[in-house]
Amino acid sequence: MSDTRWLDEHEQHTWRSFLTAQRLLFDGIERQLQQDSSLPHTYYEILVRLSEIPDRTLRMSELASSSLSSRSRISHAVARLEEIGWVRRRQCEHDKRGQLAELTEEGMAGLEAAAPGHVQAVRRGLFDALSAEQVAALRDISETLVAHLSNEPVWPAADDQSRTATGRKPAG
Repeated sequence: MSDTRWLDEHEQHTWRSFLTAQRLLFDGIERQLQQDSSLPHTYYEILVRLSEIPDRTLRMSELASSSLSSRSRISHAVARLEEIGWVRRRQCEHDKRGQLAELTEEGMAGLEAAAPGHVQAVRRGLFDALSAEQVAALRDISETLVAHLSNEPVWPAADDQSRTATGRKPAG
């Protein structure tokens, strides 16, 4: 355990503040979307990703990858969006094993109706609390973390699974 780089008091405080801020922000965003649009954030994100593509169509695997979600989670969400007529699923012409998710006109209208409230919640929860310099710093920090975490495993190696949440091996 001598190789463990424990968090110092400042790092521990920063980590906990980051966790609390992130949870409060995303809980507020989720609550707003549910109350105003009856949409979980996951569904909203799917609609946004599809709306940003010129033909409003993506392979299901690409949708999962770009959303940082599992294929099964995306498949379930798309199935629910299909039920309300906001997304249509169809076979890929070039690869019969692949499926495409396509945003329908009804889905685009639903997204356009949900977007103003969502943007207000994001602005109120994040940007209104920060100065222009803090926004720039947050973007820089976020982009740095995305680049780092995209290339590095975050979780312990399989042989470290016996460690507790504190990172210490259990006694005994």
